[in-house]
Amino acid sequence: ALWGILVASSICLRQTDLKAMIAYSSISHMGLVICATMIQTQWSLSGAVFLMIAHGLTSSMLFCLANTNYERTHSRTLLLTRGLHLILPLMTFWWLTANLANLAIPPSINLMGELLIITALFNWAHISIILTGLGTLLTASYSLYMFLMTQRGKLPTHLIINHPTHTREHYLMALHLIPLVLLTTKPELFTNICP
Repeated sequence: ALWGILVASSICLRQTDLKAMIAYSSISHMGLVICATMIQTQWSLSGAVFLMIAHGLTSSMLFCLANTNYERTHSRTLLLTRGLHLILPLMTFWWLTANLANLAIPPSINLMGELLIITALFNWAHISIILTGLGTLLTASYSLYMFLMTQRGKLPTHLIINHPTHTREHYLMALHLIPLVLLTTKPELFTNICP
């Protein structure tokens, strides 16, 4: 499972299709959940629950954002959808928050889950810190790559986007982000190791 994290993360760095990149990032995150459920400690299982809930919300938000891009650009290719911050600046905020949640920025519940799992793995086998460290580095790399490729850069000349974002799209993104923030403030809902 640890090797799968590295392989899936490496595939993410080579992806040109946005939805495929998000799907492979899910595989990489679920590698940690598999490791956690295999070693069967209280910390690892609590971390697995945290990470499954957090990743479910984060991954769903990323897929929703990819769909909003596709509705406007009619392409999932990263090179053809760059520079969207120039014409959809508020969506750039949602992309940033989704990618920061994906790479487990403190104090998110994603980070709590990853730290619980990584600590349990380290207690199980000290060598696992090398693989989990590399996996974390690769996760940060492809998350930032995804954000930069979709939002930054020069807007392609073939893109003509004549309709702005809709309120329902922002509402949908908020419905993904609000539970993540609320779970970060009250993590004891899902575990008995937090006071």
